[in-house]
Amino acid sequence: MKRGCMSKLLAGAAILGILLLLALVFKSAPPKGQTGPEADLLAQKMMAAVDCEAWEATDWVSWSFAGAHHYIWDKKRNLLQAEWGKTKVLLRLDTQQGIAYKNGSLLNGKKADKACKKAWSYFCNDSFWLNPVCKAFDPGTERYTVDLKTGGQGVAVTYTSGGVTPGDTYVWELGEDFKPKRWRMWVKIIPVGGVPTDWGAWRKIPGGAWIAGQRKLGPIDLKLDQVNAAVSWEELGIDTDPFSPLQSSL
Repeated sequence: MKRGCMSKLLAGAAILGILLLLALVFKSAPPKGQTGPEADLLAQKMMAAVDCEAWEATDWVSWSFAGAHHYIWDKKRNLLQAEWGKTKVLLRLDTQQGIAYKNGSLLNGKKADKACKKAWSYFCNDSFWLNPVCKAFDPGTERYTVDLKTGGQGVAVTYTSGGVTPGDTYVWELGEDFKPKRWRMWVKIIPVGGVPTDWGAWRKIPGGAWIAGQRKLGPIDLKLDQVNAAVSWEELGIDTDPFSPLQSSL
């Protein structure tokens, strides 16, 4: 096995070990809460604090997740460019169909389908980490007010459907300005629930929406880099419409 492959395996094992340790330390069941107008109002205050109206009005977003996945998202047309390694996918998010390249060569058949499915899976995870606050009222969500161990009330959001891991629950702890400070999560990817993630370094992106610059899962810094927003691909500094190949292929 090549040294690079071995180092990646060791890094992955180390991260998994940290997640499992955190899960054991913070082991708990999802808190019981109360649904209704109070929970919805608290969630709405959280969303207003990061200006979800501005986020919904944002046409184009680009960002990188963990230095490995790179995205250009045309929110208005619901189109995505995803790049990782030597693979690039242009995807129609409403149908999850698109075209895929590897090493600059067009993929066909099952290889193309596999790349498109992987792009969709990456996007579901990475766009959620980009701005989960504005998904508190997505179809299939339920909201609860919960009593926090640190005092006061938080808002829990359960995703009963959608994405690639339905059933996940996140409990938000909010600051005095109603911007999130941290969440505790009960998700399928971690076998024991209640692991906290700190959210901070909030900054306003072009268009007015607020995006967290820090997401710390214990000692792990989940980096989202080069977050930018614009009203057009030209404003993102792109020479041509990246989705023009989709217009002729689908």
